Amino acid sequence: MKTLQYLALLLSLTMAMASCSGDSFKIDGKLANFDSGMVRVIFPTDSGMVDEWVSVDKKGKFSYRGVVADPVIVSLLDSRSHLLVMLVASSGDHIKVKGDAAQPKTIKIKGSKVNEDWQLFRDEHAAFYTDPNPSRLDAAIEKYVREHPADLLSTVLLMADYSDYSDVDKINAMLKGIDVKVRPGSLVQSFEGRSMNAQTSRLPRIMALKLVKHGGDFEDVSLVDRMTLISFWANPQDKRSALINKLNQVGEDIRVIDVLTESDTLRWHQTIAADPKEWKHYWAPGGPMEQDVQLLGIKSLPWYAVTDSTGLVTYSGPSLDAALGKVTVKPEQ
Repeated sequence: MKTLQYLALLLSLTMAMASCSGDSFKIDGKLANFDSGMVRVIFPTDSGMVDEWVSVDKKGKFSYRGVVADPVIVSLLDSRSHLLVMLVASSGDHIKVKGDAAQPKTIKIKGSKVNEDWQLFRDEHAAFYTDPNPSRLDAAIEKYVREHPADLLSTVLLMADYSDYSDVDKINAMLKGIDVKVRPGSLVQSFEGRSMNAQTSRLPRIMALKLVKHGGDFEDVSLVDRMTLISFWANPQDKRSALINKLNQVGEDIRVIDVLTESDTLRWHQTIAADPKEWKHYWAPGGPMEQDVQLLGIKSLPWYAVTDSTGLVTYSGPSLDAALGKVTVKPEQ
C-alpha cells in the first residue's frame, strides 16, 4: 500500500512539475464582484494572436494554461472587452491574479519577479495611472528606463504603459538604451510595430479628452477600459440621419462619443435632438486644435477616430466605413 501511495505521490509531483515546464504557463485568478461569467485572454505568439475565453465560477475563480516560447504581454478582459489587467507570461510561470473586478486598478499580480516589480511600480505611481493626462506616467517610465537599463520591466513598461508613440526617434533611443538581454524579440517586435504605426500614420495613445459636456462644464472624457468611436462634426450636417443609422450598427460594448468642433453652438441642441439617448455629446471649443484633439490630425469634417481599451488610436480619418471596420458591429437581423 505504501508503495502504491509513494508511486501516486511521485506521479502527482511529476505531473505538477511538467505542468510548469517547457513552454507552458498558468494563470490562476480570483476576482470579486465579477458578474460576466467569462474572462477573455489575449496574447501574441509566433503563429498569431491567441484570443480565448475562460469560465469564471460563482466565487470569481478561474484558471488558464497557455503556451509561449518567450515572454509576452497577456491582457485579461471581461465579457464586454473592458480591460481588467495586463501581465507578463513566460514559460514555466505560475501567475496569480486577485482583486476586485469592479475596480480593475486594485487587481494584484503575483508569481514572477517582473510581474511583482510591475505591480510595485503601479502601486508607487497609482495617482499617475488614474490621471487623465498621461504625461506624468510617461515621465516616470522614462526615468525608470534610464535608471534600469538591465531590467526586463523597462521593456514591459514601454510596451504596455507608455502613451506617447508620436516621437519615433525618442522611442527608438529609449529602446536602444535597454540591454539587449532584456529586450526579448517577443516584446520588441510588438513594440517596434507600434513605433512603425506611429511613424507611418502618427496615431498616438490618448487616455482622455477634455471637452465640454452638453448642458454642463468641462469634463475629462476617459477613452480607456473600453473601445471608443468618436464622431467629430460641424454644422450644418445634412446627412446626420444616415450617420445615426450607421452608428447604430456599432456593438453595445463600444462607447460612442459625439463631438461638435465649431465655436457656434446655437444649432447644437436642435441638431442632436433626434440622436440616440445613450450617446454622449460634447463640444470642443478649440475645434480640431483643442488640446489632445489635435493629436488626431483632423484635416476635414466630419472626422472619425477609434481607440482601443487602452486609449491607443487604431483609426483617425474622414471615412466612417473605415472607422466602423475597426469596431464590432451588431449582427444583421
